[in-house]
Amino acid sequence: MHIQKKDEKTGMALGTGRRKSAVARVRVSPGAGKITVNDRDYATYFPSVQDQDAIISTLDAVGVRNDVDVIISVSGGGPTGQSGAARMGLARALVSYNEAHFQVLRDGGFLTRDSRMKERKKYGLRGARRGVQFSKR
Repeated sequence: MHIQKKDEKTGMALGTGRRKSAVARVRVSPGAGKITVNDRDYATYFPSVQDQDAIISTLDAVGVRNDVDVIISVSGGGPTGQSGAARMGLARALVSYNEAHFQVLRDGGFLTRDSRMKERKKYGLRGARRGVQFSKR
């Protein structure tokens, strides 16, 4: 049994994805295959083909590319982090939409959280690990 998140008012399946400092909230509903990111078409929001592919590959893995409408709200991070967060959020939303998709998405690595984050700055150093320059004289 997997956690199923549904919107009480609209009945849309929900999913949240994170990568680096980007967070994506994804809603999936039955439809004609329209994908919207921050009230814009996904192709205009993500001009890079690599970022577009991250979203499309998730839908193609379960074969629902033209059967569902996707609404994505992303914030934080850069374009690649946002597309990675959207990919994970979409996978989670698709599991909420239909639980039969779980094994395919799990095996494809779509549900795995990319845990790489920026390391915090430590006191006494110039960056996370970079120290101050040594001066002999």
